[in-house]
Amino acid sequence: MRKLLLIGLVGFVLLGCDSKKGTFLETVESENDLPTAVAKLEKLIKAQGLTHFNTIDHKANANKVDMNLKPETVVVFGNPKMGTVLMNCNPSMGLDLPLRMLFTTDYEGKTTITYTNPEYWSLKHNIKDKNCLSILNKAKMALGGLAQEAGKK
Repeated sequence: MRKLLLIGLVGFVLLGCDSKKGTFLETVESENDLPTAVAKLEKLIKAQGLTHFNTIDHKANANKVDMNLKPETVVVFGNPKMGTVLMNCNPSMGLDLPLRMLFTTDYEGKTTITYTNPEYWSLKHNIKDKNCLSILNKAKMALGGLAQEAGKK
């Protein structure tokens, strides 16, 4: 029984580490610097009628406690109508909502935008309802579009 569980766990981890399919996190390389990409996303959120809850500048917060961190910002946003439906499918969805996108800049100046692949939530929150799975698919398309657009010059 233990061997079976171990094999299942290894398979699950490998599925999550696949570079193209089944990944838990999606990352888009930005053509913009971090502040420009964040500003573009915030503008897109407003234009699409989504709710912008907060923007958290982790680097600024690190500086406040005399620590250094590469540029890193999280934008928290969402669609309460869609989120409410998902939380009715499984209240644990509240752990992953509202949506978040992470903007980071590496030491070479490359900025990336990372977000959780909503397909992962169907596994994490055991969502099987067709309506909820459809919403997760729409969320996947919307997040991908927002990240791509925020990353464009």
